[in-house]
Amino acid sequence: MTWEETVIHFRSQPKNKQISRDAYLEEDLIDNIERFKNSEEWAETFKEISSLIPNKKTIKVLDIGAGNGISSLAFALNGYEVTALEPDTSNTVGSGAIKFLASHYKLNNITIIEAFGENLPFEDESFDIVYGRQVMHHAHHLDNFLKEAARVLKKGGFLMTVRDHVIKDKKDKELFLKSHPLHEYYGGENAFLFREYEGAILNANLIIKKILSPSQSTINYSPWSKKRVSELITNKFGKSFCNLITVNLLWKVNQYRLETLPGKLYSFIALKE
Repeated sequence: MTWEETVIHFRSQPKNKQISRDAYLEEDLIDNIERFKNSEEWAETFKEISSLIPNKKTIKVLDIGAGNGISSLAFALNGYEVTALEPDTSNTVGSGAIKFLASHYKLNNITIIEAFGENLPFEDESFDIVYGRQVMHHAHHLDNFLKEAARVLKKGGFLMTVRDHVIKDKKDKELFLKSHPLHEYYGGENAFLFREYEGAILNANLIIKKILSPSQSTINYSPWSKKRVSELITNKFGKSFCNLITVNLLWKVNQYRLETLPGKLYSFIALKE
């Protein structure tokens, strides 16, 4: 199956409704955008990005592997000058979806390019921010991917890659791929060792400024939150059972789970000097 065929098939199954919604892969593209730009993940991402280059009037962002455009649109709607890089041309999960959304929101500050991250069609030092959401672990060649990202970054610019899968060994990767709900359909999932991500970033002559672990930031653990844990307890056991002690305890359990799952999520922020 192609990625588009996989998503259409997957979300057609009633059992996958919540996963599709949490992954912003529902058919209603506008609803995906509205939910993402109001999410805790985006609020934290925007906070981090805003702190990196706080005093510049025009900030150019390259969104690598933009998918159906949730991040590109969120950046553009906040006034950034955005280039969305997405090789898939589909209207469901590719550049076609981004074009539809840019038109819907009447945006003139977003450019859509159909290309891969390992060979970026841009001049050196073109962007203030290179951003990737759940994309770096899909790189066909991790070193080339990071070197290209570094090449197109301006001096003083930042790379921010979020929600990338980290495995601890070969067995951990096998467990991750087996448990991933979409991998069985299209076989396109992947993950790297932590030291492989770190090494590739450093080999690209970037300076790592911040590493966010799975439970350290809502960027990684979204859509999970104390609020969601509370809602699940209330729905299952009733309001009387849902107290602060119970929510805190189950949230701690959930944090431990986030840190120990195969393919746990990390985010990286790196500077080009």
